[in-house]
Amino acid sequence: MNADAAYVIVGASLAGAKATEALREEGFDGPIMLIGEETERPYERPPLSKDYLLGKAERDTIYVHPESWYAEHDVDLRLGARVTGVDPAAHEVTLADGNRAGYARLLLATGSTLRRLPVPGADYDGVLYLRRVADSDRIKAAFAAASRVAVIGAGWIGLETAAAARAADVQVTILERGELPLLQVLGREVAQVFAGLHRDHGVDLRTGVQVAEITGSGGRADGVRLADGSHIKADRVIVGIGITPNVQLGEAAGLKVGNGIITDARLRSSDPDIYAAGDVASAYHPLLGRHIRVEHWYNALHQPQTAARAMLGQDAAYDRVPYFYTDQYDLSMEYTGYTEPGGYDQVVFRGDVGRREYIAFWLARGRVLAGMNVNIFDVNDTIQAIVRGGRAVDTGRLADPDVPLEEFLGDRRPAQG
Repeated sequence: MNADAAYVIVGASLAGAKATEALREEGFDGPIMLIGEETERPYERPPLSKDYLLGKAERDTIYVHPESWYAEHDVDLRLGARVTGVDPAAHEVTLADGNRAGYARLLLATGSTLRRLPVPGADYDGVLYLRRVADSDRIKAAFAAASRVAVIGAGWIGLETAAAARAADVQVTILERGELPLLQVLGREVAQVFAGLHRDHGVDLRTGVQVAEITGSGGRADGVRLADGSHIKADRVIVGIGITPNVQLGEAAGLKVGNGIITDARLRSSDPDIYAAGDVASAYHPLLGRHIRVEHWYNALHQPQTAARAMLGQDAAYDRVPYFYTDQYDLSMEYTGYTEPGGYDQVVFRGDVGRREYIAFWLARGRVLAGMNVNIFDVNDTIQAIVRGGRAVDTGRLADPDVPLEEFLGDRRPAQG
């Protein structure tokens, strides 16, 4: 291995950019190469379905760093470049143009890829996806030109896009194959709240349906046909049916892979000189005692700090409580914690669900696994501490808004990531 080799980061994303920043902040003054397939410098994705899509934020606000930052910090930023292979034995990456770059340490921040709709007509013009900034631009333009859109998929992207369309006074039909939106993420009790939110804002929410084809004429989409034969007219069709982690480079390099690149709590893969962070990392979480892969901005923002420190040989472990947020219509929500379908036995509401001003807690055997504050502000840090504390609580008092949340704090171990 070349002692002067660079620290190479594959993926000029939020995670990749924050890793370069952390390496410099930790005092690393050696060469850093940041490689990305997009021609845009690293940017944040949440605004693409929120303020940027709504026209509330200018394009410059989405970028992680000013354009000059990379040169000022001696970062070799290579945009429009694709890494096609990793050779762990030679400590090299190969680019699509045939060039090779040596590395002392390698961080894979390759993110994820949109799932494509596997039905006839899915390749028509007017069928749109949201992942990159250019996609957000296209959807924003579609809202200006269309009078009605169909949104396939009632996950976070689908719901946020639908809310943005309604804000633009576009008629919206959401098509969801599940019984409720976000059912697998939030459970029945809270999923019903989001279903009601969108219906109250004029969305035609259709659940338990299966898309058979995208209809169109002249190569352009004009609607969606369902398996039951019914047809929904639409000027544009927006698809949001999830993402899959980009593990191909890691898998071909012989790294351990399973719903992401498997890492330890230091974000180190099965190869001691290769790390992973962001959407692609299935990281061991010390607080949860298991590997998890989290597809949210918060992980991409904070995991790279741990990875950078670990790459430099420092003692580091990523144990932040998972977090995400959404803004839809007049609803602002923060969720912290981690649970899965069947992983909890009770949901406790605290506040006024009808007015959408409440906190929901997911519990197992009396212990809070996750909490979600809706239109109640400045409580998320406390909820995180309750989740981290890990002690059983009195659910009757937890539901009582007159009982201070601080009563339920346990062992408030600070996050290390």
